[in-house]
Amino acid sequence: MDNYYYSAKNNGFYPFSLKDTYELSSHGWPDDAIPISDEYYQRLIDGQKQGKVLTSDINGNPVLSEQSEPSFEEVAEKTEFLLAQLMSEATTKIAPLQDAVDLGIATEKEKINLVEWKRYRVALNRIDISIAADITLPKKPL
Repeated sequence: MDNYYYSAKNNGFYPFSLKDTYELSSHGWPDDAIPISDEYYQRLIDGQKQGKVLTSDINGNPVLSEQSEPSFEEVAEKTEFLLAQLMSEATTKIAPLQDAVDLGIATEKEKINLVEWKRYRVALNRIDISIAADITLPKKPL
């Protein structure tokens, strides 16, 4: 029995048991929905669990394919976000240490930590993701 339908346009499965509900919704039942055998549906789901990507072939049938490597832009965007988070963390760590130094009440350990965190922040700032998005991060102070 075909309990599932596939829409290439939406790249998704639709349980036939919910067809009436879909038809009453604002999105409706996909006009390109095709029946998929339960066995094939399960193979496609299992393949996705193993890292495959669901796509459609030229006829609109669901198939599994290898996941593509992220583009340079995608890696750069993630790296830029990570660097911003790390810079924010470093700035948060530096602020009270700098206050203690400015007020003349810093311990030797606080002075050392301040220098380590500042070096770390400078090292982060020098990372150029326009050259390579896959970078090696400097070691974070303890």
